[in-house]
Amino acid sequence: MSAPKPGPVELALDEMFSPKIADVLRERGRTVIAVVERVDLRAVTDDDLYAWAAAERCWLLTENVKDFRPIMLRTLQAGGAAAGLLFASSRTFPRSRQNPGPLIEAIHAWLAKGPPAPPLIEDWLFPVQQ
Repeated sequence: MSAPKPGPVELALDEMFSPKIADVLRERGRTVIAVVERVDLRAVTDDDLYAWAAAERCWLLTENVKDFRPIMLRTLQAGGAAAGLLFASSRTFPRSRQNPGPLIEAIHAWLAKGPPAPPLIEDWLFPVQQ
C-alpha cells in the first residue's frame, strides 16, 4: 500500500470504501485518502467527518446521501465552511473486491476533470463512458 502524499487532500473516501481504491488512485498521482486508513477518522460521527473535510477543504466521497446532505445544509445555513460532497450509488458502483475498476476509473476521471467550481459543493459520480 502506498502512503498518502503530504499536502492537501483532493478527496477522502468514506468508510464504506476500501483503502485499496485510495491506494490505486495514489499510484496514479492523486492525493486521496480512505477514512479507514486514518486512526483519527475511524468511527467518527458523520458530523465530525464532514467538519474535518471542510477544514481540510477537500471533497468527501460517500454513498450516505441521507445523512451528509442535511449536515451540509445545516452547515451552510449556519454560515459554516462547507465541504464538497461527491455522492456515489451502490447500484451504479456495486462494492466488489473482485471488480473495483469501474469505481476507480470514475473517481480518477472526476478528479482529472476537476471538482465543480464553487458555489457548487455537491456532485454525483457516474461511470466513465467507453
